[in-house]
Amino acid sequence: MKIAIAQINPIIGDFSHNCNRMISCSEKARTRNCDLIVFSELVIPGYPPRDLLEKADFIQSNLEALQYVMEQVKGIGVICGFVEKNPADQGNPLFNAAVLFEDGVILHNVRKRLLPTYDVFDERRYFEPGGESRVFAYKGRKIGLTICEDVWNDQDIFQKRIYSIDPVELLVQDGADLIINLSASVYHAGKSDFRAHLLGSIAGKYGVPLIYANQVGGNDSVLFDGSSMAFDSSGAKIAQATDFEEDMVVVDLNIPGSREIHPVSESQTASVLKALVTGTRDYVKKCGFSRTVVGLSGGIDSALTLVIAKMALGRENVSSVFMPSPYTSVDNYEDTAELCRRLDIELTTIPIDGIFREFTSVLSPGFKTDDPGIAEQNIQARIRGTLLMAISNMNGSLVLSTGNKSELAVGYCTLYGDMNGGLAVISDVPKTLVYDLARYVNTSSPIIPERILDKAPSAELKPDQTDQDDLPPYELLDAILKASIEDIKTFDQIVRMGFDPVIVRDILSRIDRNEYKRNQAAPGLKVTSKAFGYGRRYPLAKKANDE
Repeated sequence: MKIAIAQINPIIGDFSHNCNRMISCSEKARTRNCDLIVFSELVIPGYPPRDLLEKADFIQSNLEALQYVMEQVKGIGVICGFVEKNPADQGNPLFNAAVLFEDGVILHNVRKRLLPTYDVFDERRYFEPGGESRVFAYKGRKIGLTICEDVWNDQDIFQKRIYSIDPVELLVQDGADLIINLSASVYHAGKSDFRAHLLGSIAGKYGVPLIYANQVGGNDSVLFDGSSMAFDSSGAKIAQATDFEEDMVVVDLNIPGSREIHPVSESQTASVLKALVTGTRDYVKKCGFSRTVVGLSGGIDSALTLVIAKMALGRENVSSVFMPSPYTSVDNYEDTAELCRRLDIELTTIPIDGIFREFTSVLSPGFKTDDPGIAEQNIQARIRGTLLMAISNMNGSLVLSTGNKSELAVGYCTLYGDMNGGLAVISDVPKTLVYDLARYVNTSSPIIPERILDKAPSAELKPDQTDQDDLPPYELLDAILKASIEDIKTFDQIVRMGFDPVIVRDILSRIDRNEYKRNQAAPGLKVTSKAFGYGRRYPLAKKANDE
């Protein structure tokens, strides 16, 4: 059997767009003499549709879109994901389903059995689990069709399994000689290697080829890397689609040694950069914007954000604003201008000295400029945030906020100030990774001025300020944050890793205290295993004592 694996970038609820991409890919596969083309999980409505699944007209449009694709595609079998109604009197009203159709006729239907309810996934909120795992015969093959999580419960890979059944094992017992998996597997750094190991191990373990079709693109905070793959019965990879781009690869199971391998990111840092560029582009465009604006400070975070914006949208769709205060260094004036010159991006400079004096004058004698405290510092950030939002209102540009994960974790940011924006591009990027990404950007050409990489990080809200006046060194801070947020380790466990108990206690306290800030932040792009956002659900009003 000759099979095309198509990874497309669906727009949630844009049934016309999604159907047209499917029809186009199917025609391309047919011209390559493929017997079958496989699309991703819920490709008809786009994933994740979330509470749109509660709307009857959305479900009906999804069914009509499936019917339309069935009528349009001829001469090739198609496997694709869609939302199916549950006809039973009990249980959730929908199934996360997939069909195989050919020439307008449905030949097989399967319903996802394992429904994830962790991190960003909440499928039991909407779907009823499928009730059986059975193979179906098609063009000389006995196919076991699975949907995403159905392959993520192998007992040889996961020591403590979440689910009581393994659909792949049941399908092999039912005689499957080919496993196909439709997926919308959310990206985070390092996951693609583990995923390939998992799928290759399953194929080799059962001695059957495995086809894996994954969604690509960004939808809100979640990103999908594509990286669709195929493995032969020994577990060797025989097909690989590129990451973070629409792509199609073809594998011919009738020809031993048939391979089609497309290039993927050369490193984890390169992968994260591609993810951020893809997520920015898709968020801006899928939300109906074309232009963006970035507030520059002369620091590394805003510089990286500006680079990502240009890579995602082109220089003509990105503008920048520099808003110096009385505490802004000469270096930052020069570095900001040089960065924009190298990127060929429009730069507007709006000094905030006069506005800041007006604020402090109105609020005197309580406010002062000679030795600004937290209140005076935050006023500066809020002035800048107000100006950026005014520019957004004037020309319809989406403001990209520039704060990183390290700052957001401990509240080193200002509500209604530097947190203003429609998308927080690097809010899931720890500060140490910000530097790695910036250096990677500079490997091809020196885009970011070297002095931006070398200078001590500073908010420049008072004289001679640096981040390390208030925070531990970022290498230390990021290690503690990862242990707490991503690895969910306790105070005692983190201290046993060799960290100072006083510092650990302070950092964990800051994380807890600033939940209310993060709850009001712009959506960010998820690139780590645990991001702030709807995949991390902590109460705002609480008493948490981790000791």
